[in-house]
Amino acid sequence: MWVNRAWVGRQFPADTARGSELVAYARWCTAVEGNTTFYAVPSEAAVARWAEQAPDWFRFAFKLPRTITHDRRLVGANRELSEFLGCLGPLRGVLGPFSVQLPESFGPSDLPVLERFVRGLPTEFDWSVEVRNRAFDAGTDSESALNDLLATCGIDRILFHTAPLFADVPDTPEAVEAHARKPRVHVRPVALAGNPVLRLIVPDSVNAPLSKLIEPWRKWWPHVARWVSDGRDVTVFAHTPDNLRSPDLARLIHAEVSERVPDLPVLPDTTTLPGQMGLF
Repeated sequence: MWVNRAWVGRQFPADTARGSELVAYARWCTAVEGNTTFYAVPSEAAVARWAEQAPDWFRFAFKLPRTITHDRRLVGANRELSEFLGCLGPLRGVLGPFSVQLPESFGPSDLPVLERFVRGLPTEFDWSVEVRNRAFDAGTDSESALNDLLATCGIDRILFHTAPLFADVPDTPEAVEAHARKPRVHVRPVALAGNPVLRLIVPDSVNAPLSKLIEPWRKWWPHVARWVSDGRDVTVFAHTPDNLRSPDLARLIHAEVSERVPDLPVLPDTTTLPGQMGLF
């Protein structure tokens, strides 16, 4: 997300107007997860506004609409996919990998359906797949089959590390919802193509120092650094149930990886409009 009014006066300037949050967000981060497209195709006016506000180095990682992934379960959805991609045409220069987020019920027996779908995807875009079925846990035969399929098709798997979230007892409405909705699939650090996507989530803890919050994530830094050094375009998203401190966590992650990749492009100056830079 980039519209979180709780960030106004905290990470965003206090005078950030509604509708201009993307400009403020781009001073903090260089990519964003487009979660709203999962629920509805955006209007032409909204897409035009995003295209105007996004810097040329920024990347949107939009989710495919749930009508494609959940309702049709990747079958007979060519028209919906074409309309969705056409709607986002004005953003062509700032599109990162599209996310194919599959329902928890999509399991190993559905891999032939996934294969037919991904082999028919337009190659001018980048794609990533997120599974939520526990049969794809790290170390299983189904994990190997999924990874082999995606690697053969040049598509990355979204690595969603949720274990730290479930190690904590939820004590807020946001945390209870996160426990109910986030997947419990255990993932390994594998980059299958050129655009790895890593999603990291920890429980909310407004009083804990940021360095403590990211402690469960530190095992990922060597892998991220290696992928970046190998020339892959890596996208890392930081989550908490309320996402209040997510922009701060994202910048701290960048700093951690920068210690291992000294030539990693710097992030924008949060006090000024962002200038030309590379993608992280």
